[in-house]
Amino acid sequence: MKKIYLVLGILILTILAFGIYQYTNPKAQESITYFPIDPNVTFKTAQTKLTVMKQANTILWKEHSTLDRKAYLRQDAALLYANGRLLETLWNWKQNTAVLEQERRIKLDKSTFLQAITFHHAELHEKEDKIFSSHEMSSDQIYFITDTPDQEKSKKQLDQQTERMLQLSWNKGLRHFAINLKNYHAFPLSQFNQLAKEVLPGFTKSETGAIVGNLWEGLYKNYILGIKKADGTSENPKGSTLPLILIATDKTHLLVLTETASGESILLRQMMGAVD
Repeated sequence: MKKIYLVLGILILTILAFGIYQYTNPKAQESITYFPIDPNVTFKTAQTKLTVMKQANTILWKEHSTLDRKAYLRQDAALLYANGRLLETLWNWKQNTAVLEQERRIKLDKSTFLQAITFHHAELHEKEDKIFSSHEMSSDQIYFITDTPDQEKSKKQLDQQTERMLQLSWNKGLRHFAINLKNYHAFPLSQFNQLAKEVLPGFTKSETGAIVGNLWEGLYKNYILGIKKADGTSENPKGSTLPLILIATDKTHLLVLTETASGESILLRQMMGAVD
C-alpha cells in the first residue's frame, strides 16, 4: 500500500511540475502580435529576392532576415502578387533564433509582373515579463517575359494592365463603402512598405513603427489567414487584389481595401495603435 501511495505521490508531483512548466513557459503564438518597439534592436539583414531561373518558366522567390540577437520568437510573412493579384504566400516562425529564411519556386506560363513583399518580425521577452518587438520590411519586383521581340513594350503593357485593374478594383470599393478620399492618404501596400521603412508622411519614427506593426498584425489575422468578410465567413486570399492602405488625415484610423478573387470588395478597419 505504501508503494502505491509513493507512486501516486510521484505522479501527482510530476503532473504539478508539468503544469507549472506549461504556465511559466507558454507555447509560442504563431500569430504576429505587435508589442512596443525596442529601439536598441535592429535587423542586420532583411531581403526579398525574385530571380528568373534557368529552368523553363521558373521564378525563385526567396526571403531572408537576420536579427542582431536571438529573439524569443521570429516570424516572417511574405506575399507574392502577379499582375496585382495575390499568387502565393510564405509564412514561417521559429523560437530562440535570430535567422529566418524561406524560398519557393514558382512556375509561370505567361508574361507576368511580379511583386514580392515581406514583413520581418521579432518578439523579444525581457526581464520582469516585459515584451517588446522589432520589425523590418523588404520587397522586390521582376518582370517575367516570355519570348517576345520587344521586352520593353511587354513590360509597359503589363504595368498598364496591372494599374488599370487595380484602379478599377479600388474605385469600386471606394464607391461601395462611400469613402471620401479627401479624408485619407492612400498608398498601395507595396508603396506603403517602402515609405514606412523610414517614416510615413506626417508621423514620427515611433508612430510609424506602431502603425506598421499593428497593420501587419491585422493583415496576418484578417487577410493572410483568410479574408474576413462582413457575414463572418472568410475567403482564401489567393487571387485578391493588392491592398490599398488608407490612412485617415485626422490620424484616428486606417483602412485596408481589397477585393477577393470572387469579386467582393472588402474593407478592414484598424484604429491607430490597436486592431479594431
